[in-house]
Amino acid sequence: MKLITAASFLHKWLALIIGVQVIFWFVSGAFFALFPIERVRSEHRIAEQHATLNVADLGMPSDLAGLLPQAPTKLTFERSSTGEEVVVAEFANHRPILVDLASQRVVSPLTAEAASRIASASVARAPRVREARLITNETPEYRGILPAWRVAFDDAEGLAVYVAADTGRVTARRSDLWRLYDALWALHIMDWRDHENFNTGLLFLASLTALIVTLAGIVLLPYRLRLPRLQRTTRR
Repeated sequence: MKLITAASFLHKWLALIIGVQVIFWFVSGAFFALFPIERVRSEHRIAEQHATLNVADLGMPSDLAGLLPQAPTKLTFERSSTGEEVVVAEFANHRPILVDLASQRVVSPLTAEAASRIASASVARAPRVREARLITNETPEYRGILPAWRVAFDDAEGLAVYVAADTGRVTARRSDLWRLYDALWALHIMDWRDHENFNTGLLFLASLTALIVTLAGIVLLPYRLRLPRLQRTTRR
Protein backbone atom coordinates (compact mmCIF):
# COMPACT_ATOMS: atom_id res chain seq x y z
CA MET A 1 0.00 0.00 0.00
CA LYS A 2 2.89 2.37 0.80
CA LEU A 3 4.40 1.66 -2.62
CA ILE A 4 1.11 2.56 -4.32
CA THR A 5 0.78 5.75 -2.27
CA ALA A 6 4.34 6.84 -3.10
CA ALA A 7 3.88 5.98 -6.77
CA SER A 8 0.62 7.92 -6.87
CA PHE A 9 2.26 10.97 -5.28
CA LEU A 10 5.21 10.94 -7.70
CA HIS A 11 3.04 10.29 -10.71
CA LYS A 12 0.63 13.12 -9.93
CA TRP A 13 3.00 15.93 -9.03
CA LEU A 14 5.90 15.13 -11.34
CA ALA A 15 3.46 14.76 -14.24
CA LEU A 16 2.20 18.28 -13.54
CA ILE A 17 5.77 19.59 -13.59
CA ILE A 18 6.96 17.79 -16.73
CA GLY A 19 3.66 17.65 -18.58
CA VAL A 20 4.18 20.76 -20.72
CA GLN A 21 7.61 19.62 -21.89
CA VAL A 22 6.24 16.16 -22.73
CA ILE A 23 3.62 17.84 -24.92
CA PHE A 24 6.43 19.76 -26.66
CA TRP A 25 8.28 16.48 -27.25
CA PHE A 26 5.22 14.80 -28.74
CA VAL A 27 4.21 17.75 -30.93
CA SER A 28 7.73 18.44 -32.23
CA GLY A 29 8.39 14.75 -32.80
CA ALA A 30 5.22 14.44 -34.86
CA PHE A 31 6.23 17.53 -36.86
CA PHE A 32 9.71 16.12 -37.55
CA ALA A 33 8.19 12.87 -38.79
CA LEU A 34 5.61 14.66 -40.94
CA PHE A 35 7.92 16.95 -42.96
CA PRO A 36 10.91 15.47 -44.87
CA ILE A 37 14.19 17.17 -43.98
CA GLU A 38 14.84 17.81 -47.69
CA ARG A 39 11.77 20.03 -47.83
CA VAL A 40 12.74 21.77 -44.60
CA ARG A 41 16.10 22.62 -46.20
CA SER A 42 14.29 23.93 -49.33
CA GLU A 43 16.15 21.44 -51.52
CA HIS A 44 13.05 21.22 -53.72
CA ARG A 45 13.71 24.85 -54.70
CA ILE A 46 17.25 24.27 -55.98
CA ALA A 47 17.57 25.14 -59.67
CA GLU A 48 19.11 22.53 -61.95
CA GLN A 49 22.59 23.40 -63.13
CA HIS A 50 23.34 21.88 -66.54
CA ALA A 51 26.58 23.69 -67.19
CA THR A 52 29.82 21.84 -66.51
CA LEU A 53 33.28 23.24 -65.97
CA ASN A 54 36.23 21.65 -67.78
CA VAL A 55 39.24 22.60 -65.69
CA ALA A 56 41.68 21.37 -68.37
CA ASP A 57 40.38 23.92 -70.88
CA LEU A 58 40.49 26.93 -68.58
CA GLY A 59 44.13 27.68 -68.12
CA MET A 60 45.49 29.83 -65.34
CA PRO A 61 45.13 33.59 -65.71
CA SER A 62 48.54 34.96 -66.57
CA ASP A 63 48.38 37.74 -63.99
CA LEU A 64 46.60 35.82 -61.23
CA ALA A 65 49.58 36.23 -58.93
CA GLY A 66 49.25 39.99 -59.24
CA LEU A 67 45.61 39.81 -58.12
CA LEU A 68 46.33 37.91 -54.93
CA PRO A 69 47.91 39.33 -51.77
CA GLN A 70 49.91 36.15 -51.10
CA ALA A 71 50.40 32.61 -52.33
CA PRO A 72 47.13 30.70 -51.95
CA THR A 73 46.89 27.40 -50.12
CA LYS A 74 44.10 26.22 -52.43
CA LEU A 75 42.68 27.20 -55.81
CA THR A 76 39.23 25.94 -56.86
CA PHE A 77 37.90 26.37 -60.39
CA GLU A 78 34.11 26.65 -60.45
CA ARG A 79 31.20 27.75 -62.55
CA SER A 80 28.87 29.97 -60.58
CA SER A 81 25.11 29.56 -60.61
CA THR A 82 24.95 32.53 -62.97
CA GLY A 83 27.28 30.80 -65.44
CA GLU A 84 30.56 32.69 -64.92
CA GLU A 85 33.80 30.77 -64.76
CA VAL A 86 35.53 31.73 -61.52
CA VAL A 87 38.37 30.65 -59.29
CA VAL A 88 38.24 30.74 -55.50
CA ALA A 89 41.62 31.37 -53.89
CA GLU A 90 41.94 30.36 -50.25
CA PHE A 91 44.71 31.40 -47.87
CA ALA A 92 46.11 30.42 -44.50
CA ASN A 93 45.55 33.80 -42.85
CA HIS A 94 43.47 35.83 -45.30
CA ARG A 95 39.88 35.89 -46.40
CA PRO A 96 39.12 33.94 -49.60
CA ILE A 97 39.20 35.84 -52.87
CA LEU A 98 36.92 35.29 -55.85
CA VAL A 99 38.38 35.95 -59.29
CA ASP A 100 36.36 36.18 -62.52
CA LEU A 101 38.33 34.22 -65.13
CA ALA A 102 36.77 35.98 -68.10
CA SER A 103 37.72 39.49 -67.00
CA GLN A 104 40.65 38.39 -64.80
CA ARG A 105 39.58 40.64 -61.95
CA VAL A 106 38.74 40.22 -58.31
CA VAL A 107 34.97 40.31 -57.76
CA SER A 108 34.90 39.72 -54.00
CA PRO A 109 33.55 40.81 -51.66
CA LEU A 110 30.33 40.60 -53.63
CA THR A 111 27.94 43.51 -53.97
CA ALA A 112 24.27 43.19 -53.06
CA GLU A 113 23.38 43.07 -56.76
CA ALA A 114 25.87 40.28 -57.50
CA ALA A 115 24.70 38.24 -54.50
CA SER A 116 21.08 38.71 -55.59
CA ARG A 117 21.88 37.40 -59.08
CA ILE A 118 23.62 34.34 -57.67
CA ALA A 119 20.78 33.63 -55.24
CA SER A 120 18.13 34.04 -57.94
CA ALA A 121 20.00 31.75 -60.33
CA SER A 122 20.19 29.06 -57.63
CA VAL A 123 16.42 29.00 -57.04
CA ALA A 124 13.98 27.25 -59.32
CA ARG A 125 11.23 29.63 -60.48
CA ALA A 126 12.88 32.39 -58.49
CA PRO A 127 10.45 35.13 -57.41
CA ARG A 128 11.33 38.79 -57.02
CA VAL A 129 14.14 39.64 -54.60
CA ARG A 130 12.66 41.58 -51.69
CA GLU A 131 15.84 42.41 -49.79
CA ALA A 132 19.59 41.76 -49.80
CA ARG A 133 21.26 42.33 -46.44
CA LEU A 134 24.87 41.73 -45.41
CA ILE A 135 25.27 39.44 -42.39
CA THR A 136 28.50 39.74 -40.39
CA ASN A 137 27.51 37.92 -37.19
CA GLU A 138 25.91 34.55 -36.54
CA THR A 139 22.15 34.56 -35.96
CA PRO A 140 19.73 31.83 -34.82
CA GLU A 141 18.82 31.43 -38.49
CA TYR A 142 22.35 31.30 -39.91
CA ARG A 143 25.62 30.02 -38.44
CA GLY A 144 27.57 29.49 -41.65
CA ILE A 145 30.45 31.24 -43.43
CA LEU A 146 30.69 34.98 -42.77
CA PRO A 147 30.31 37.57 -44.11
CA ALA A 148 27.31 36.50 -46.17
CA TRP A 149 24.45 38.12 -48.02
CA ARG A 150 20.95 37.22 -46.92
CA VAL A 151 18.86 37.46 -50.06
CA ALA A 152 15.14 37.33 -49.16
CA PHE A 153 12.55 36.53 -51.81
CA ASP A 154 9.00 37.78 -52.05
CA ASP A 155 7.22 34.42 -52.04
CA ALA A 156 4.74 32.43 -49.97
CA GLU A 157 7.45 30.21 -48.43
CA GLY A 158 9.42 33.12 -46.97
CA LEU A 159 12.55 31.83 -48.72
CA ALA A 160 15.92 33.43 -47.96
CA VAL A 161 19.17 32.32 -49.61
CA TYR A 162 22.56 32.99 -48.02
CA VAL A 163 25.49 33.70 -50.35
CA ALA A 164 29.05 33.88 -49.00
CA ALA A 165 30.40 37.36 -49.80
CA ASP A 166 33.95 36.14 -50.42
CA THR A 167 33.35 33.00 -52.50
CA GLY A 168 29.94 33.53 -54.11
CA ARG A 169 28.80 30.12 -52.93
CA VAL A 170 25.27 29.46 -51.70
CA THR A 171 25.77 28.40 -48.10
CA ALA A 172 22.20 28.03 -46.77
CA ARG A 173 18.51 28.19 -47.64
CA ARG A 174 15.93 29.17 -45.06
CA SER A 175 12.13 29.25 -45.25
CA ASP A 176 9.22 29.69 -42.87
CA LEU A 177 9.01 25.90 -42.63
CA TRP A 178 12.67 25.76 -41.61
CA ARG A 179 12.13 28.50 -39.01
CA LEU A 180 9.20 26.60 -37.49
CA TYR A 181 11.25 23.40 -37.55
CA ASP A 182 14.13 25.19 -35.79
CA ALA A 183 11.83 26.62 -33.12
CA LEU A 184 10.34 23.19 -32.41
CA TRP A 185 13.82 21.68 -32.37
CA ALA A 186 14.86 24.21 -29.71
CA LEU A 187 11.84 23.19 -27.61
CA HIS A 188 12.55 19.52 -28.25
CA ILE A 189 16.17 19.60 -27.02
CA MET A 190 15.53 22.39 -24.48
CA ASP A 191 18.27 24.66 -25.83
CA TRP A 192 16.46 27.93 -26.42
CA ARG A 193 19.59 30.03 -27.06
CA ASP A 194 21.75 28.21 -29.64
CA HIS A 195 19.27 25.50 -30.74
CA GLU A 196 22.16 23.01 -31.01
CA ASN A 197 23.17 21.54 -27.66
CA PHE A 198 21.24 18.42 -26.64
CA ASN A 199 23.66 17.52 -23.83
CA THR A 200 22.33 20.03 -21.31
CA GLY A 201 21.62 19.20 -17.70
CA LEU A 202 18.10 20.57 -18.10
CA LEU A 203 17.28 18.06 -20.83
CA PHE A 204 18.71 15.22 -18.72
CA LEU A 205 16.67 16.32 -15.69
CA ALA A 206 13.48 16.55 -17.76
CA SER A 207 14.10 13.11 -19.28
CA LEU A 208 14.80 11.60 -15.87
CA THR A 209 11.61 13.16 -14.48
CA ALA A 210 9.58 11.79 -17.39
CA LEU A 211 11.10 8.36 -16.77
CA ILE A 212 10.12 8.46 -13.08
CA VAL A 213 6.57 9.48 -14.03
CA THR A 214 6.37 6.57 -16.47
CA LEU A 215 7.70 4.03 -13.95
CA ALA A 216 5.29 5.32 -11.31
CA GLY A 217 2.47 4.93 -13.81
CA ILE A 218 3.49 1.33 -14.47
CA VAL A 219 3.39 0.60 -10.76
CA LEU A 220 -0.07 2.18 -10.55
CA LEU A 221 -1.42 0.49 -13.65
CA PRO A 222 -2.69 -2.75 -12.03
CA TYR A 223 -4.27 -0.73 -9.23
CA ARG A 224 -5.90 1.70 -11.66
CA LEU A 225 -7.25 -1.22 -13.67
CA ARG A 226 -8.74 -2.51 -10.39
CA LEU A 227 -7.50 -6.05 -10.74
CA PRO A 228 -9.51 -8.24 -8.31
CA ARG A 229 -6.55 -9.82 -6.56
CA LEU A 230 -4.85 -6.47 -5.98
CA GLN A 231 -8.06 -4.93 -4.65
CA ARG A 232 -8.49 -7.77 -2.13
CA THR A 233 -4.88 -7.36 -0.96
CA THR A 234 -5.33 -3.59 -0.59
CA ARG A 235 -8.51 -3.95 1.49
CA ARG A 236 -6.83 -6.41 3.81
